[in-house]
Amino acid sequence: MSRNEDERRFFGGPRPLGALIPALTRQAFKRKSPAAAQIMADWPALVGPALAAVTQPLRLTAGSLTIACSGPIALELSHLAPELVARINGGLGRVAVERLRFVQTQPPAAKGAKPALPPRPVALPARVAANLESLPTGDLRAALERLARGVYRKQG
Repeated sequence: MSRNEDERRFFGGPRPLGALIPALTRQAFKRKSPAAAQIMADWPALVGPALAAVTQPLRLTAGSLTIACSGPIALELSHLAPELVARINGGLGRVAVERLRFVQTQPPAAKGAKPALPPRPVALPARVAANLESLPTGDLRAALERLARGVYRKQG
């Protein structure tokens, strides 16, 4: 590398890492603020395992945290709202949540619940089956076979 190329690359000298981070993270934070991302990631630690099992944070907009939960849980949480807001803000280390908003949804499946039935078997067209048979046995072949069965299941 010539001296001129070095000078163009580091115009103004090396820059501190902190000056580069906003430009790198701007796109990611357009969708979710850092506080919202931290709430999503630390939800069980912020509200406790019992509430985390029956609730899910959806979004944080202008100080309003939207939480998905079932109807009875929403009523209980509305009574606990001031305490929850204080716990969440305490966990974040700053005031990011000013109020809670509840959206009623189907509760998450209980642990140990009976799993859904496997999809019904689907006969693949001869050409597709022959192409799958020509592939070596392994993860790729299994994935392609699942994909083909899903495609032809929806057509049937």
